[in-house]
Amino acid sequence: MNMASAASAPTQYLAVDRRTLAYRSIGSGTPIVLCNRFRGVMDLWDPGFLDALAAHGFRVITFDYSGLGLSTGTPTYNPLEMTADPRDLIAELDLKDVVLGGWSLGGMVAQATLALHPSGISHLALLGTTPPGDLVRLAEQLFYDLAGRDNSTIEDITALFFEPRSAASREAAACSQARIEARTEDLCPPVPVEFARPLLAHGPKSPAFPAPLVLEMLKQTRVPIIHIGGDHDIIFPVENWYALNEVLPTVTLVTFPKSGHGPHHQHPKLSADIIASFVRNL
Repeated sequence: MNMASAASAPTQYLAVDRRTLAYRSIGSGTPIVLCNRFRGVMDLWDPGFLDALAAHGFRVITFDYSGLGLSTGTPTYNPLEMTADPRDLIAELDLKDVVLGGWSLGGMVAQATLALHPSGISHLALLGTTPPGDLVRLAEQLFYDLAGRDNSTIEDITALFFEPRSAASREAAACSQARIEARTEDLCPPVPVEFARPLLAHGPKSPAFPAPLVLEMLKQTRVPIIHIGGDHDIIFPVENWYALNEVLPTVTLVTFPKSGHGPHHQHPKLSADIIASFVRNL
């Protein structure tokens, strides 16, 4: 049994298909593989959320995408191409009945992986992400203004992932960032801003995730899917999920009030509780 905390879990490496995938694993039991957000690396998951998942009997696996963080290879932010990473990680670690999770861009990767490489995936756990197809509500320009900065202040982080108008959310942002910064060794290089910034140049657009194949999968799949979001997500408004209520047969929506793009960082234990209950009961 691996009882290490996410803040101290050692990085492991997996050589596959001419690249090396860096990953970390804590806990034991049902595997949950988590795909990073835009500009995300393993270090930027809130350890409070990961540890809470492990406490619920999950083997929690985080990883860096090819060519980013501590992984080698050719980087891409095309969600359909990025599916090779969770696909190969699941296969090489011989994982069965996997809960595939993803935050933001990682949620697109998780959805695309279920569409293209469904073998071994039992559930999807999506966090602050978008469905494919046309949107009823666009992102806010504020996200594009902040997400391409060289360095993010706590005020930037609060505006990007929390709800600055709420004192409780601002406090949660500070607490979450302190947990993230508790890891001081074996750190991942940040995603180069030169790689990420060009993808922000278009500003808000619809669709944000133009993937008809993935939308058709969501309409037909029998795999249980949960999406946890905040009521004021400045990049992926939850209204776009609710607009599809009657056509996505297995999607359960949970929305936290006075929360933003990182609901699982504002409510780490509650988010883990909800995911664990969802997986146990569906």
